[in-house]
Amino acid sequence: MIETGWVSIIPPLIAIVLALLTKEVYSSLFLGVLSGMVIYVIAGGEPFMAVFSHIFDMMAQKIADNSYMIIFLALLWAVISLVGKSGGTAAYGRWAEKKLKNKRTTLITTALLGMLIFIDDGFNCLTIGTVMRPVYDRQRISREKLAYIIDATAAPICIIAPVSSWAVAVASEVSDTNGFHTFLSTIPYNLYALLTILMVIFVAVTGLDFGKMRKAEEKAQAESNGKAMTDEQNNQATSKGRVVDLVLPIVVLIICAILGMAYVGGFFEGVSFSQAIGENPTAGLSLGAFAGLVTAFILYIPRKIMKPKEFIDNIVSGIGSIVPPMLVLILSWSLGGVCRELIGTGQFISGFIADSNVPLQLLPFVVFVIAALMSFSMGTSWGTFGLLIPIVTIICSTAAGSGLLVPTLGATLAGSVYGDHCSPISDTTILASTGAQCEHIRHVETQIPYATLTAIICAVGYLIIGFTNMPWIGLGSGAALLIGSMLILHKTVKK
Repeated sequence: MIETGWVSIIPPLIAIVLALLTKEVYSSLFLGVLSGMVIYVIAGGEPFMAVFSHIFDMMAQKIADNSYMIIFLALLWAVISLVGKSGGTAAYGRWAEKKLKNKRTTLITTALLGMLIFIDDGFNCLTIGTVMRPVYDRQRISREKLAYIIDATAAPICIIAPVSSWAVAVASEVSDTNGFHTFLSTIPYNLYALLTILMVIFVAVTGLDFGKMRKAEEKAQAESNGKAMTDEQNNQATSKGRVVDLVLPIVVLIICAILGMAYVGGFFEGVSFSQAIGENPTAGLSLGAFAGLVTAFILYIPRKIMKPKEFIDNIVSGIGSIVPPMLVLILSWSLGGVCRELIGTGQFISGFIADSNVPLQLLPFVVFVIAALMSFSMGTSWGTFGLLIPIVTIICSTAAGSGLLVPTLGATLAGSVYGDHCSPISDTTILASTGAQCEHIRHVETQIPYATLTAIICAVGYLIIGFTNMPWIGLGSGAALLIGSMLILHKTVKK
């Protein structure tokens, strides 16, 4: 890795700004990767043509590093395609329409499902998106709203769930004899995760929106009125499938995914469950997705819902439909690799914290802001807290700063999750738009105001916590500010 200083923040800025301005994410991400490689080659004194070989080397490396994620997504999308073609999705939509009588009930149900599936954030997004999408279409709720709710109950839930791959990752970063206990101690100080959950519940219960999300909701109501129905809805209307054709493969997938993560991590060989599920979660998820595929075969073929050739054709078409978002993921992984492994974006930002002589009482606030900017620019929460936690631990190792260790670690995790939640280049953001089948940039545009409002209020909360070291005061103040702000913005910001 070559230290390139402030120049290292240019590639993620190029990718993010271009994506938001042009509404086109593929070229924006590629230009971000290209600019990063140009910086790396120039700083290293290599010939310019090395830029292109390095780009494809990085892509190949990231594909290899995330091979299980690719396999999992391919298998999961094959299951999604099969349950749709079987008529199970349509049957579930008709059933849910009877049970979920109105928009409020549907939104609350989605939020509760998001809170229950806390093992892995990407799995959360794809599974809940598949289950709830037909209900949203029938009730004229926008795909943007679905994408927001599943995204807002993915990383924010995982980062405070004791039994998740995230908990193990955080605990492993803390140079402490009991890292897991330290992780549990940070939960009351993780204002972003807690206030984001409050935001989701508030939006679901009240139905109040503002800005582009409000416009998306109004558009969904208008487009679904009268004869305007999507092809998916028309296909569902004539379907004769049964609810079990959707529910059973998905339930088997979820159960086997959890068992698969435990198995791969060595739980059945004596490793603790929390540690086992964090060892190689995507490998376990792949086992669960394959189990869902086998369940679909056993469920559909004997009942002649599909012929064997049709079954295979649907698997192929399902895998084919994941190619566009997969390309976005590969480009975002490559951009993250360039920033973290080659030009030192994370080291530059984290070094800024280490070198700054801010008063200790401001440390939670400063760390939260830096972590938020860092994770937003790199599109990764794990990479962000992986860099910052050791620095925060060192800064707070003095007697004067020891009392602020847990609050500052909580601020680190909160800021890290903000970027993972709403950055256009975050894999969780991409998977949320994929699960909801919402245009990626539309999801980003409608979600950023909500996430950023929450982040700004969190920053105020960390100022309070820095001087009081009392999380409930910061959380209570933040909750009051959040609800008050939503009420005001709903009345004043309509576009």
